[in-house]
Amino acid sequence: MTVIILVAAPEGLRGHLTRWMVEASAGVFVGNPSRRIRDRLWELLATRIGDGQAILIEPAANEQGWAVRTAGRDRWQPVDFDGLILSARPQKQLNENSPSAR
Repeated sequence: MTVIILVAAPEGLRGHLTRWMVEASAGVFVGNPSRRIRDRLWELLATRIGDGQAILIEPAANEQGWAVRTAGRDRWQPVDFDGLILSARPQKQLNENSPSAR
């Protein structure tokens, strides 16, 4: 099974996904597309997501049985931690003059 989550996605991307997947909730798409279709959908999402965020969770031959891809701004990054996939929150650039940076 493949799950794709879109946040603040541009118009039209949801229409592309509904050709291959079911929108289970707003911005959450579930389906079982072939690897070729999944890769082509991801290529389309990654190039057109703009200021939004896209997350793809797909089957993989690893300990957890799944892998994650992310695209867009301010997105959580998948990190391999001894074979375990974790999500790392993006670090904000601290302003050197702000009180929290001291």
